[in-house]
Amino acid sequence: HWLERTRYNHLAECPDGFELTWQGQTRQMPPFSLNPTDRRSVEFMGELFSELLPHFSSEKFNVGCDETWDVGKGRSAQAVEEKGAGRVYLDYLLGIYDLLKHHRRTMHYWGDIIIQHPDLVPELPKDSVVLEWGYEADHPFEEHGAEFARSGIPFFVCPGTSSWNTIAGRTDNCLGNVRNATENGLRHGAIGLLNTDWGDNNHTQYLPVSYLGFAAGAAMPWCFETNRDEDLIAALDMHAFRDEARVMGKLGHELGNAHKQAGPAPHNSTVLFHLLTQAPDLPVPDGVTVESLRQTDEHIRSVVEPLGRARMDREDAEITRDEFANATRMMLHACRRGTAMLEGSLDSTEIQEELAAEMNIILGEHRRLWTARNRVGGLQDSERAFEERLREYEGTS
Repeated sequence: HWLERTRYNHLAECPDGFELTWQGQTRQMPPFSLNPTDRRSVEFMGELFSELLPHFSSEKFNVGCDETWDVGKGRSAQAVEEKGAGRVYLDYLLGIYDLLKHHRRTMHYWGDIIIQHPDLVPELPKDSVVLEWGYEADHPFEEHGAEFARSGIPFFVCPGTSSWNTIAGRTDNCLGNVRNATENGLRHGAIGLLNTDWGDNNHTQYLPVSYLGFAAGAAMPWCFETNRDEDLIAALDMHAFRDEARVMGKLGHELGNAHKQAGPAPHNSTVLFHLLTQAPDLPVPDGVTVESLRQTDEHIRSVVEPLGRARMDREDAEITRDEFANATRMMLHACRRGTAMLEGSLDSTEIQEELAAEMNIILGEHRRLWTARNRVGGLQDSERAFEERLREYEGTS
């Protein structure tokens, strides 16, 4: 959002925004990346570092520098054509590196861009750390780890909780992702593992959805051979949910897999998340049928049936229970909306009234639960998809 403001817009690669094609869909994006060829971009970062770093004692500092989707599409286009996107990126990164040396900090940076230019990997500073991230169970941690190891570049492997772009997580993908990262990080000499938890597309998931991923990210890197195939359900009940009834560990685990009943999962997401958040004129994801959604609905109801019997010894037990209850409402609503889209009844007055009534409950609960845990500043973004659905059902979109 900084680059949308007049004060900083002159630093943007694409001051007027750009078109991004992602997973077959094109959307207009706001100004996104700093122009890497403008020295003022590095100077601006230097100002921010000077304000921020004195308040922290850690010698490690993650400068980001990932997902440079628009670089080369705007003000750096000529430099990218002449020198190549990899060289333009590396030159900018080295400018940031010099700033961090001045502050006597070790630079950590995401590795998704530089790994696309393996010929430049040996030029990376040996006293900085690449953060090799990837969030699918089959991410090439083995191939990328070998590349950094060959060049003697220190690196972390960075899997994630698989909670974002979902409603209740992606359990099997999460466990496979953390296992893959840990195993290949050990094989190629990674110096650490950074477990990640994101809020892409306005953070519709609640905190406890990530507990399984937190547990996996703690257990496997700590002692891989012992914990690589460990059933985390009992550990979640004991250490995360503190549930004497032993309900929540299994419930969270199984609810995170419920999306698989509906159809093949899109990259880094779930079918149910798409059905909940996508515009009504977009096609239903491939492989989703009325019957698969009916079975998904039944499965979700079966999984969450024991929720009321949980006995969590936590101060936030009631909030946690309500968070899973509202996540369930979202998932069931996605099934209902997807069914209406497939049957061509989404424009029916009766269906719209029923969906609007459901969404009013979801939205009201989401607002209450968000403010119970989170800074209010993120609520406006987080509730946007629910408000869009409500306007759609009420015919005011």
